[in-house]
Amino acid sequence: MTEDMSPAERYAAAKLRAAEQATALAPFREMYDFDLDPFQVEACQALEAGKGVLVAAPTGSGKTIVGEFAVHLALEQGRKCFYTTPIKALSNQKYQDLVKRYGADKVGLLTGDNSVNSEAPVIVMTTEVLRNMLYSGSQSLIGLGYVVMDEVHYLSDRFRGAVWEEVIIHLPESVTLVSLSATVSNAEEFGDWLDTVRGDTAVIVSEHRPVPLWQHVLAGRRIYDLFEERDGRSGGGRREVNPDLERLARMENSRPTFGRDKRRGRNLREADRERERRQRARIWTPSRPEVIDRLDNEGLLPAITFIFSRAGCEAAVQQCLYSGLRLNDQEGREQVRRIVEARTAGIPDTDLHVLGYYEWLEGLERGIAAHHAGMLPTFKEVVEELFVKGLVKAVFATETLALGINMPARSVVLEKLVKWNGEQHADITPGEYTQLTGRAGRRGIDVEGHAVVLWQRGMNPGALAGLAGTRTYPLRSSFKPSYNMAVNLVSQFGRHRSRELLEMSFAQFQADKSVVGISRQVQKNEEGLAGYRGSMTCHLGDFEEYSRLRRELKDRETELAKQGAAQRRVAAAAALEKLKPGDVIHVPTGKYAGLALVLDPGMPSGRTNGHRGFDAQDGPRPLVLTAERQVKRLASIDFPVPVAALDRMRIPKSFNARSPQSRRDLASALRTKAGHMVPSRHRRPRSEAADDREIARLRTELRAHPCHGCDEREDHARWAERYHRLLRDTRQLERRIEGRTNTIARTFDRICALLTGLDYLEGDTVTDEGRRLARLYGELDLLASECLREGVWEGLGPAELAACASALVYEARQADDAAAPKLPSGKARDALGEMVRIWGRLDALEEDHKISQAEGVGQREPDLGFAWAAYRWASGFGLDEVLREAEMPAGDFVRWCKQLVDILGQIAAAAPPEGSVARTARRAMDGVLRGVVAYSSVG
Repeated sequence: MTEDMSPAERYAAAKLRAAEQATALAPFREMYDFDLDPFQVEACQALEAGKGVLVAAPTGSGKTIVGEFAVHLALEQGRKCFYTTPIKALSNQKYQDLVKRYGADKVGLLTGDNSVNSEAPVIVMTTEVLRNMLYSGSQSLIGLGYVVMDEVHYLSDRFRGAVWEEVIIHLPESVTLVSLSATVSNAEEFGDWLDTVRGDTAVIVSEHRPVPLWQHVLAGRRIYDLFEERDGRSGGGRREVNPDLERLARMENSRPTFGRDKRRGRNLREADRERERRQRARIWTPSRPEVIDRLDNEGLLPAITFIFSRAGCEAAVQQCLYSGLRLNDQEGREQVRRIVEARTAGIPDTDLHVLGYYEWLEGLERGIAAHHAGMLPTFKEVVEELFVKGLVKAVFATETLALGINMPARSVVLEKLVKWNGEQHADITPGEYTQLTGRAGRRGIDVEGHAVVLWQRGMNPGALAGLAGTRTYPLRSSFKPSYNMAVNLVSQFGRHRSRELLEMSFAQFQADKSVVGISRQVQKNEEGLAGYRGSMTCHLGDFEEYSRLRRELKDRETELAKQGAAQRRVAAAAALEKLKPGDVIHVPTGKYAGLALVLDPGMPSGRTNGHRGFDAQDGPRPLVLTAERQVKRLASIDFPVPVAALDRMRIPKSFNARSPQSRRDLASALRTKAGHMVPSRHRRPRSEAADDREIARLRTELRAHPCHGCDEREDHARWAERYHRLLRDTRQLERRIEGRTNTIARTFDRICALLTGLDYLEGDTVTDEGRRLARLYGELDLLASECLREGVWEGLGPAELAACASALVYEARQADDAAAPKLPSGKARDALGEMVRIWGRLDALEEDHKISQAEGVGQREPDLGFAWAAYRWASGFGLDEVLREAEMPAGDFVRWCKQLVDILGQIAAAAPPEGSVARTARRAMDGVLRGVVAYSSVG
């Protein structure tokens, strides 16, 4: 290659190589045994040039390399780097990776329940820890040069996403930000916002998957490709849905047609039935053991099967065990047992029995495991370790596994394309499909990854292809101000500056950007309005004023007409209510107009004369027999005017509305008795418009107006009508703009007004009570602060305080459980009742200040569902007894206990020093942080 270059070109290339060798990137690249991808090099070069970077790339593409380069730069420059992740498991994993590379003395870890080497130059932490550091002005921020925000697309999470924006906005200007995101469709928009709040930011987007992904559908015994390449070349042609799949869908949806053929009779019908039976036998959803066995035969293991249910994951493992499935040989089983026993050596045997250890181990030895949030964290970590080592080959997981954990597989299986979203069963989105299937294909191990969707009845291959082929995953801000955020901001910046900072949020940036198109439309409308105004100009006078009079007259006439119609409907309904069975009436209009006999008056609400009533809003719906022998239920629309009984008839007890003979006899008697009767004609009352003074005044003014005599009056009026229609549309657009601009700041103002009323704020000053609130984080920060202020927890024991504090963090997975939760007796029960009372007062205050929980702002009702379990555990009861009473998986129990320890720590820090609550909270922490809750996930 170099031989073909001219001397000048060789000199330039040598100079470029020498320049590259002089950069920090050159020695960093040598630390890896593979070459960096172009997007990784581009991002690292931008970072070394002093720019912030946003890297958006598919799962498994290696974007964390850029984060690790930020660590490398910080150590080389003698500065600090904070590496933030959204979940503790990912923090623990990243900590282990960085310790292997740089040594334990240079790397620390800070999560809600772990603190390791917290003064190290490189610290891995959850994003909430960094947010709390920024608000408290932590000394650890001194010398901070880089912050890596891994999985930054978490800022769209509606529960925790605001934390990411708080960190991005409040980081010192001297800090360089590295944002790592999954592939999002609006990366450029997010990059524009980062440019605005953080300065020069390079946006690097890579759509390329390092390991190609193939999409399949498993139906019966066959694995079908979802797409079929056209135009000959694989990967280069046009992708279309596999016609075999479309044929399967048509076959399944078609109904069996075993009709009689008069010429060939029964033999043909039997042949058709047998053929269709054979065809349909090809379409079935294989069982979970069959799926794993089929993937094993095709060489597609290890695989992660996503099941959107914890119980489903556990059931899948049991089904595989019962089927006799074994994916490990004897050597693999022994390796699994050694690793598991080493990792669980610190757990007492009694707890292992309660945790279902032996059943779990049996599955692991066979190479099969579940992975979900209900599992003990240690168990989940063991599953992850064994899966990465290839000793677990089939994992059944909930979608939480797709969020960041480095656990790639050769194949990903989706059982269904529908999941419970907390409110209803909904189709998964293209973004969720991309996130889940992104786990397929291990870089450096697999040549290709495979996504397999199981055939389900009613499946639409075209819709599945749309899911698989769409890369629409927009990043949407979920940022909302909170009470804690408000006092911390006012404390540091004052009200005015805080308001400006909140207007810098990505949420407001997106809202303002959405207004741009509406503003352009308003501008066009205003130009149109100017043209219409010119066209309706009259040389005799102000035609706009004349047009206003015409509109007012029309509106008044319309209003009176509506009132008249409403009065007539009321009168007609009142007349119908007076009808009784046996009344002979004349139906004034409709399909069944004419003589009729009332069988049932059809009164609303309940039953009348044995017949079912109707909703009150429907009005009476009489059941009648017409003179033409039809029995029909009429509606109020058939009676535009009041109706009165012309006569009465006796309805025989033997009358049966379903009997044609009964209907014929009674209709004949009706015609004989009342056929000669002519209904009195309903006289319509005089229109109210004729006597209305307002209409008379407007008509007088209209006739007296100069423009009334204009020869082109109606032409001007048409232009005026267009003008006012466009003006109405423009006003609506302006209201939409007003509703979207400054929305975050307006919410902040309402929060500050409420806090001022409760003496947490005095203008730009944070009171002592406000400083206490500033140390309390979480959804129920204000409730916790009010409880401390009112001394609700004074005099409680450690277990009683643990029970009360649990209501601040716990949220039942399924809301509105019918059974009332079991509560401790005595002081704890009284304190919990007082907490609910205080919440009720705060809820009323929020309603007064228009602070809406529906918008993600405000205090939800405290959930007492974990109080008994927390009380029993903090009192020293055993795991077996506590879990049995709580009816809760061990993983959930441990997670809630760790959150309880966190809130107890906040209460200890915020409680008044003169009271007993701080001491009690620390003792409660010790009572909760024991046994399975205390097992550290970092070793």
